[in-house]
Amino acid sequence: MNDAPRHTPDQTAGVFAAYDVPDFFCELMNRKEIAPPTLQNVRDRLARFSLADLRHRTNAAETQLYRLGITFTVYSDKEAIDRVLPFDVIPRIITAAEWTHIERGVQQRVQAINLFLHDIYHDRAILRDGIIPADLVLKNPNYCEAMVGLDVPGGVYVHINGTDLIRDQSGRFLILEDNARTPSGVSYVIENRHMMLRLMPDLAAGLPLRSVEDYGLKLHQSLREVSPKGVLDPQVVLLSPGIYNSAYFEHVFLAREMGVPLVEGKDLVVENHRVFMRTVAGLRPVHAIYRRLNDEFLDPLAFNPDSMLGVPGLVEAYRRGNVTIANALGTGVADDKAVYAYMPRIIRYYLDEEPILASVETHICAEPNGLAYTLANMDKLVIKPVGESGGYGLLIGPHATQAELAEFRHKLQDNPGNYISQPVINLSVSPTLCPQGVEARHVDLRPFAVTGRSTWVLPGGLSRVALRKGSLVVNSSQGGGSKDTWVLAS
Repeated sequence: MNDAPRHTPDQTAGVFAAYDVPDFFCELMNRKEIAPPTLQNVRDRLARFSLADLRHRTNAAETQLYRLGITFTVYSDKEAIDRVLPFDVIPRIITAAEWTHIERGVQQRVQAINLFLHDIYHDRAILRDGIIPADLVLKNPNYCEAMVGLDVPGGVYVHINGTDLIRDQSGRFLILEDNARTPSGVSYVIENRHMMLRLMPDLAAGLPLRSVEDYGLKLHQSLREVSPKGVLDPQVVLLSPGIYNSAYFEHVFLAREMGVPLVEGKDLVVENHRVFMRTVAGLRPVHAIYRRLNDEFLDPLAFNPDSMLGVPGLVEAYRRGNVTIANALGTGVADDKAVYAYMPRIIRYYLDEEPILASVETHICAEPNGLAYTLANMDKLVIKPVGESGGYGLLIGPHATQAELAEFRHKLQDNPGNYISQPVINLSVSPTLCPQGVEARHVDLRPFAVTGRSTWVLPGGLSRVALRKGSLVVNSSQGGGSKDTWVLAS
């Protein structure tokens, strides 16, 4: 990886006077193509700010976020459990043409994932045809036997999908992973926009920005579209594990945005294989549940008998077609990091199309060739456990010590099926306000797709930024922050 900076004085002024444009694709400064006038306009406006002004507005933003309760929980930190996700006031900008490409690619991906899930829980044609190893699916810990033979409304298994994208040194967007179970972070997309419009109105004024305000409405409508047949006015609820969940703020936020009740397992009851919500006026039917807890906690009669978070009898009500659960049970197979390696083949198999968005080259350590390649190139690869998220448990080879490499070698040899490896991608960077001034920091993007009768993609997504210099890990649990994502309408 080449970290040598490339200074371009003609692109810098004011707050950017000391900004060294690195030898990466920079979202604002060196996009490797002619920048649209709006992008240049944003550069010029930003250059007129002082560092002191940007810091003042950043402090105001984080104070407001904390007062609004927009926090996440870090259970491993004994000193500070509730944290504000660090917010950067320099937005990440996506052009209209770039967004069209992303949108089409995400829609294609979601369509293929839903077809794949229907197939593996029904005919299993893709397994018989040898496109993907049967054991990788049928022995996957996320494979759910309760879903076998179950026809879900509209064929929609993944109603809400978060697709993690990165951008390489050439500016090409690549899919890093799928989040097809209970993807989080959309609340920050919307609140970041609210924050920017309140604190940086002079930067956003008059710019042709796509709105993010429709997410709650679109999500509610899509869940109504795939509610059980014959229900004229479906009741949707959001099921949360409760106030101690790390994303509880988001649960409250989304219930409010959707205009639906926020419930916990104790608020729901199943009678005669139908789901009801307890209210002061008595039991009220529930037809669609946007659940924000994992499969194993949903129903103590079907999964973990010790779960106090779920609803006894919910899975049987679901199997009988009396309630829709979003996302469906067993969707974790589709976002497994090993299955990810087969997604280009899955897209070709079901859609007879080439992937619009490419995937990162992936080596499956459960396979002899993949393991041998990984062991021989550990110092050049990112090695990830297939079941972890949040940036935990991975090894970034070029940044690892010899002791860390040796320790990870033993892990690979002891349990190769638990790991995949990928080349280190030189992620794109974006100007970011740092203690020493405005500096380049690596970013990724998580667009959110909502599927009912069709798939709608929220214009933008969660841009996460690795605040530590040189770090490629953008996850909030690992010290990352976020930016507002501006999609240009023209």
